[in-house]
Amino acid sequence: MATRVLVPAGVLGLGFDSAALARGIANNPDIIAIDGGSTDSGPFYLGTATSKYSRATTKSQWRELMQARAQANVPLVIGSCGTAGTDATVDWMYHITAEIGAESGQRVRVARVYSEQTVSALQAALQNGRLHALIPAPHLDNDALASCVHVVALAGAEQIGTALDSGADIVLAGRATDTATISALPLLRGEHPGAAWHGAKIAECGALCSTHPTSGVVQVEFDTNGFTVAPLAARARCTPHSVSAHMLYENSDPYILLEPGGHLDVSAAQYVALDDKQVRVTGSQWIPDSRYTVKLEGARIAGYQTTMLALLRDPRYVANAREWTARLHEFLLGEIRAGMALHAGEYTLEFRLIGMNAALGGLETIDALPAEVGVLAIITAASQETAAEIASLANPWLLHFPLTEDEELPTFAFPYSPAQTDRGPLYEFCLNHVLELDDPMSAFRLEVDEI
Repeated sequence: MATRVLVPAGVLGLGFDSAALARGIANNPDIIAIDGGSTDSGPFYLGTATSKYSRATTKSQWRELMQARAQANVPLVIGSCGTAGTDATVDWMYHITAEIGAESGQRVRVARVYSEQTVSALQAALQNGRLHALIPAPHLDNDALASCVHVVALAGAEQIGTALDSGADIVLAGRATDTATISALPLLRGEHPGAAWHGAKIAECGALCSTHPTSGVVQVEFDTNGFTVAPLAARARCTPHSVSAHMLYENSDPYILLEPGGHLDVSAAQYVALDDKQVRVTGSQWIPDSRYTVKLEGARIAGYQTTMLALLRDPRYVANAREWTARLHEFLLGEIRAGMALHAGEYTLEFRLIGMNAALGGLETIDALPAEVGVLAIITAASQETAAEIASLANPWLLHFPLTEDEELPTFAFPYSPAQTDRGPLYEFCLNHVLELDDPMSAFRLEVDEI
């Protein structure tokens, strides 16, 4: 007996083709699975336990998926709720779900899988030798763990499967691997484990495995020998190339994918086009590990930031923008040392030249000069007050600093007033470790409610 999984999009909040979703529901799926986030947008969302995506957009799209679930009468699962999968963002999704249920008259059983870890539990795991470093990994001790503001463990298929076994209509999971929500039901139903993990990897980003990536909706059918994947938008096609290539997406190895409890090996996989839309895949293997581990993600406050933006348009300053910012940087270090008694290790001041090398810095290879350059000053210090004070000191010089000592003061442009913006706390990722578990559920909590 095959298991059909409908994946509406790569992430909730990105949108999907409603007509394609309707085709998927008409195909009688066994489950609807979607991802809710990732670390792509940096540590801020984990550090603050907030969602990257608009609540209104999330609610609108989740309402459509809840209506589709009710029509198909199958479970609806989302992993990594609210971008980073903290307890707070799981509850954020729960409140959205409850609102929609009340407004639409739906009565549903909702399971919440919480992935957040306590510092005390992690300190005990470190002492017991159950925290293992990946490469590269920062130094880890009790103080480093205590500095974390939020730590989540990435749930796998076992935790999602436990939630499905509760009889839930809707599963709201905290941080989870991108594949876990898709692979869980096929594995519960005894489908080929290699196919379950491989098909989940291919479909994790929706139609990104097709020739029309923005269309969103894909369908994956798993069985005891392999899986078949097909996009459901009218103009989209899956090809052996588009499907096999997705193993390279956010993965360092084109053949191996690490997951909780083992790894997927697709080195012997065969990709066959069944027609101009569907691809059949066989030969994938799941290799269980001798121990069950889940990856940890942690964020901590690394300082506080203030930014300023000035615009250079004078052709001479544009042509010499790198030299100008280098001279300004050296000058300001002296002014900050003299005026504020701060030394280099107590703060950072950097300039990014927007239009020249803001993304790549010293790695930039294009030397063509733009018409104007944005000079972004980024100040990071131990407190917001210190960062703002440094910015205030630098403000007039960012507007008037000359290229050479023997010329009159120039005037540049600030695009807004006040020129400086306090960004608040700056977060950084601080863990690259796995947590060893005897029981896959021991680091997770499950709550089930009727709403």
